[in-house]
Amino acid sequence: MLVYIILTGEPGCAVRTGQIPPINVHDMESKRQQKVGRQIQKDLGEIFQKDAQHLTHGSFVTITAVRVTPDLSIARAYLSFLPDKNKTMLLETIRENTRFIRQKLAERVRHQLRIVPHLQFYIDDTAEYAAKMDQLFADLVIPPAQPDEEEDTY
Repeated sequence: MLVYIILTGEPGCAVRTGQIPPINVHDMESKRQQKVGRQIQKDLGEIFQKDAQHLTHGSFVTITAVRVTPDLSIARAYLSFLPDKNKTMLLETIRENTRFIRQKLAERVRHQLRIVPHLQFYIDDTAEYAAKMDQLFADLVIPPAQPDEEEDTY
């Protein structure tokens, strides 16, 4: 017998008794962290489009997410690149020029933030992971059920 406890009124939030509910990291961020993260995401996108085109060598850079620490001192930016060639080389180039990018960010957020967070850049591979999972499901072979077997054996 399974017993479910409803933790919140949201659908899908029931868990088995004795289990710890899954934690969404994004829900744990304060509203201020989320707001600062969205602003940095928007500004970094503009910086890569206008001011730092020489760093991307013609690749289109998308900032998929920005997570900010609770003290707003570090911002982790997750990037995806189109075309996908040489992602690690592009990421290294961006990391080497983090100081330049932070200066451009400081020019944009100087009136909103007292301290400009240190930037850390990571490759966002969720699209690749999703494509890989889709391919695995597409390659999955499920044999059809035998028509002569009875479904109810009770």
